[in-house]
Order: sequence, then structure tokens, then C-alpha cells
Amino acid sequence: MGKGNLVVGQSGGPTVVINSSLSGVIQEAMAQSAVGEIYGMYRGIRGLLKEEFIDLRRQPAGVVEGLRHTPGAALGTVRYKLSEADYDRILDVLKKHNIRYLHYIGGNDSSDTSWQLARLAASSGYELHVVAVPKTVDNDLVHTDHCPGYPSAARFVAMATRDTGRDTEAMGPESPVKILEVMGRNTGWLTAAAALARQEEGDPPHLVYVPERPVSVEQLLQDVERCYREREYVVIAMSEGAQESAGKTLGEAFAPKEVDTFGHRMKGGVSDFVATLLSGKLGLKVRLDKPNYLQRSLMVCASAVDLEEAFRVGKEAVKQAVGGCAEGIVTLVRAPGPGYHCSLEVVSLAEVANKEKMLPVEFMNEAGNYPTAAFLDYARPLVGALAPPYVRLRRATA
Repeated sequence: MGKGNLVVGQSGGPTVVINSSLSGVIQEAMAQSAVGEIYGMYRGIRGLLKEEFIDLRRQPAGVVEGLRHTPGAALGTVRYKLSEADYDRILDVLKKHNIRYLHYIGGNDSSDTSWQLARLAASSGYELHVVAVPKTVDNDLVHTDHCPGYPSAARFVAMATRDTGRDTEAMGPESPVKILEVMGRNTGWLTAAAALARQEEGDPPHLVYVPERPVSVEQLLQDVERCYREREYVVIAMSEGAQESAGKTLGEAFAPKEVDTFGHRMKGGVSDFVATLLSGKLGLKVRLDKPNYLQRSLMVCASAVDLEEAFRVGKEAVKQAVGGCAEGIVTLVRAPGPGYHCSLEVVSLAEVANKEKMLPVEFMNEAGNYPTAAFLDYARPLVGALAPPYVRLRRATA
């Protein structure tokens, strides 16, 4: 194949490193002689359908490099589920613009979209190289050690837990319970990261609840009552998708009823339910922290590992496509041993699309209310040290 044009898009929820991946795609595409024009889909696949493109080859070098430290999605993002009615239009646009390389930066649903585009091109006899770039704070893509976006969001959760924990400790019996509601529709990867906040034994968080380990109302009450007796305050990291039993959200009556474009039920309301439960049954004053989208968008909390790896996977996607890979998604493979290093590989989109990686059983304790050392060993290199260390006054009379 001679020189072809390249198109890249961003999809789903932005992260603080999604533009770092975009920068990697652009910079590598500019270095490849096989790539002609470099187009950016404006607002994801919908921009491709509408032929709304941003000319990326003619962006100032400082802007392209600056993307590596800019949050949000510079191309604009979208949640759009392709239908068969879109296929003819997509093929027409690809052919019209001689697009031969396509990169979609996103998570589970974006992987499915990429897989559909690869199959569409193959069944139509149109040569198109589709190599997706992983991105999701949920960390739930299979066949990869972790997903770009997760380490930075996890770092935010750890830092927020550490600081709101000190605030709650200071209030003590006056306002003893704090619930930090963390993103995670079906998986607890991000919520578990709260445990990285603990500097000394007894530090917050004291309880961590994830969707993979359902908790009964009775156990929840017992856990909180025990922790309160021990230290007169309790900090809880609660996944927005925490469950009372398999398939039943904790406090389901409090949850929103909306679903998104892909049919996923919107989560929320768990912490409100738990707050009402604890105040009613235990008579404890409860405060809520709901950082919501701040978890994925605060550049000040970006992980250095995350920023660098996001850039690398963007570059690798282009290398693979230009090198002849017909379809796939870039993955991170962690080397064994005490040091931290990840190499890059590519697996078929068919192996990733519509699949979900859950938090392993060994990453939570037997009671299901706190992450294990195995999880901390996994997550700590991704998040980095939470500096500076905090101190406490000695409790001695003058």
C-alpha cells in the first residue's frame, strides 16, 4: 500500500492522560513516511460520520507536545453506539479521504467500536489498519496489566482519602463518619486505590467496599460500629457500584434510573443510602465526599508513570498500524520481579471488546472490606509515593 491518511479519535470519559496518548499518535504519525494527512475526529466516531475533522499535521509543535500535560479530550469526546445504518457512510468517508490508519482512544465500548470498524473494512475488502489505544480509569480492559488513565485517577483517590481522613480524624465524635464515593460501575479497581492512603496502621481508610465483594446491610453496620468503637471515627471508601448481593446495588432505591447510550445503568446514590442507614441505625453523624469527575480530570494528581505510558501506547499504535497490523489494541505487560517495568504488546480487538476485567479475589481480604498487600504491591508503582509524609502530635500532657 502506498501513502495513506490517518485518523484518530477520543471516546468515553476523558482522563488526565488521554491527550498524552493523542500526542503520541500525532508525533509518531508525523515521523512515519507512510502516513499522509493526519486527521482528528471531532467528538469521536460521530465526527467521522459527519466528516468533521481537525487537521493535526498542521498544529504547532508546542501544542502537540503540550497535549502531554493537558487534561480533558482535546478532540472532544462522545458516547455513540454504531448501528448497521452507519456502515455505508463510514466506508464512504474512509474511501473519500483515503484513510488507511485508524486509532480510537478509549475503553470497553471504544474497543467494540474499533472492532466493528475493523470487521467492516475487512468484509468490504478495504485495506484499513485499526489499532486502538487503551484508556479508562475503571482499569477493566482485559489482557493488559493496567489501563492508561487508571494510575492518575487512583492517585487522586489515594490523596483524597489521605486528606479527608485527617479532616475526619480531627472532627472525631462530633462528625465521626466520612464516606468517599468512588467511581466504578462494575469493578472496584479505583475504590481499592484508597488503601494506598494508609501511612501507619489504623490510618484511613478503615473500610473499603467494591462491587466484586457484596456486603450485607448487617455486615456493613457491624463493620462501622466496630471501627467506631476502636478509634471514634470511621472513613469509608465506597464504590458507586457497591452491591448488597450479586446483581443488586446497595441501596438500589437510591440509584438513578437512567442508562447511557450503550445501555449501561448509571450509578450513584450508594453513599446517600449508607449515610441514611448509619445515622438511622447507629445514630452517627455522616458526611459525604463525592468527587465525581474530579477523580479523572485533575492534572495536579497525574501519575508520572501514567503520563509516560499513555504517550508510549499512542506511539506504539501508529508503529503497529504502519507496520502492517490489521487490527488490535495496545496492551501493557508488566515484567516479573521487584522492579517496575511494562513492555508493549498488541492483542486482537476480538479478545478485548465487550469483556471486563474484575478485581481478583486475592486483591481483597477474606471479609471483603479491605484490599490486601497483593493489591498494594500491584498499584503502588503505578501511583507513586504520596509525598510528603504526614505527622501527628504525641498525645501527652504538657
